[in-house]
Amino acid sequence: MKTKLYQELSSRIDAMAHCEKTGNQKWLEKSEGAINKIMETAPSGSGIDNGTTLDLDKSTSEKLIFIFGYHHMNEAGYYDGWTEHTVIVKPSLQFGIDIRITGQDRNDIKDYLYQVYEPWLNQEIEIIYNKETDNVSVQIA
Repeated sequence: MKTKLYQELSSRIDAMAHCEKTGNQKWLEKSEGAINKIMETAPSGSGIDNGTTLDLDKSTSEKLIFIFGYHHMNEAGYYDGWTEHTVIVKPSLQFGIDIRITGQDRNDIKDYLYQVYEPWLNQEIEIIYNKETDNVSVQIA
């Protein structure tokens, strides 16, 4: 079944919390595997040179927290520093999700970052479990 990427992450985080409470190690590992596969598709490169990390300690089924740094360039095309950012994703009754990006807005970089993260979070994906190999894969619609 296809779902939005942010919905799938939220669902998997909720499943992990339930599995931890009930001691269901097998499905805890499956949910972790699904999250890891989803995060392989996270924004990386084009300034987000160290990739994007999901903060599982701070994320819940009602709030997703992503951490990344942005590598800035000057007018001459040379790298000249980093800014650290957090993407906070919460539900919105009007828009599906509310995205907030923290950190310094050096060179108006946040406009670009919203353009990167919003479509990534809203894309449709499907998690596929291979029963024979017990592997998880992510199919992007």
